[in-house]
Amino acid sequence: MMSAAPGRGAAALLRGSQRVYLQCTRSSTSLLRTTATTTPSLSLPPRRTFATEATATSPIPEQPTTSQPPPTPGSGPSPYHIKSALILTRPPLLTRLPTPFESAFYLYQKRLNERLVAPFRKDYYFKQDTAHDLEWRIKLKERHGVPAKDIGRYNPRGRMAWNDEVLVGSTASSAEALTEALLKDAEVRVSEDGELIAPEEIVPVEKPMPRRTEADEKNEKTRLDRKLDETLYLVVKNGKTKQWGFPVGQVTTEEALHHTAARALEEAAGVNMNTWIVGRVPVAHQIIDPEIEPETKKLVKRGDKIFYLKGRIMAGQADLSGNAQGLTEFRWLTSKEMEKVLPKSVWESVKGMVELR
Repeated sequence: MMSAAPGRGAAALLRGSQRVYLQCTRSSTSLLRTTATTTPSLSLPPRRTFATEATATSPIPEQPTTSQPPPTPGSGPSPYHIKSALILTRPPLLTRLPTPFESAFYLYQKRLNERLVAPFRKDYYFKQDTAHDLEWRIKLKERHGVPAKDIGRYNPRGRMAWNDEVLVGSTASSAEALTEALLKDAEVRVSEDGELIAPEEIVPVEKPMPRRTEADEKNEKTRLDRKLDETLYLVVKNGKTKQWGFPVGQVTTEEALHHTAARALEEAAGVNMNTWIVGRVPVAHQIIDPEIEPETKKLVKRGDKIFYLKGRIMAGQADLSGNAQGLTEFRWLTSKEMEKVLPKSVWESVKGMVELR
């Protein structure tokens, strides 16, 4: 009996909910009908298609034409010539010499490294009582018991190991002293049979080539084998103006800047060079103002806008014979030498892209 009561109550509640829903539906329907009869209908304009709107718009009245068309910008002659020049360079072939401070600092770092690393174990590298072991002991005695070859007379394991600094004026850190010490140490003192070689029979080790070449000694500025630790720049001399500059050419309508620069180099210095233009973006530019008559404002002489591109030479040499630009001389100069011969206006335009060495 207790379980049946909730069931009948739930059924009655459901029947009541259906009646409430039907009553709400009838009342809302009647309300909508009443609102439709009492409220006047809103008249909306008919929708028009795009074709209808196009035909309905009024045509734009034509503007009266004049006898002369308005002037267009750029219709007159340009007061400037657009030119492209190539700064052809030869990069350094050798590293520069260190300064005395840098040499002393490097030697100090080598000595400090010998103090901090583990001791040298010769048994790992040389078999006892062999020719190499005998030669090692001879050279170790000449270096006063120091395994390192390029730290001077300094013992990193001795009681004076703390004194590893290089004094002012000392030649122990100079390139010449280090080269002589390494060449002396590289000499063979023991033959393959384990016999000592007499001092007069020791073959000296060939010294490296000097940094200064024959072109440096003769100051031949047309050769590329000079100033091996600096960048060289190709400059040419104009026969008419007697001024030095870079190979330059006027840009035609069909050319880009790098195409004009390559053509100008070929016309000026020939085709016997293997070159490479670094990029298509100018590294410098120069503006030469045109000459204009003050009173009439008439253009007397057009100016120049010169865009400089950078190039590298990999092989070959410049040849001015039969050039079409009237050039008489060429030189391969460093930045300091180039500053002395170039016109001031040209140097001020290109000095920002000149290498530090």
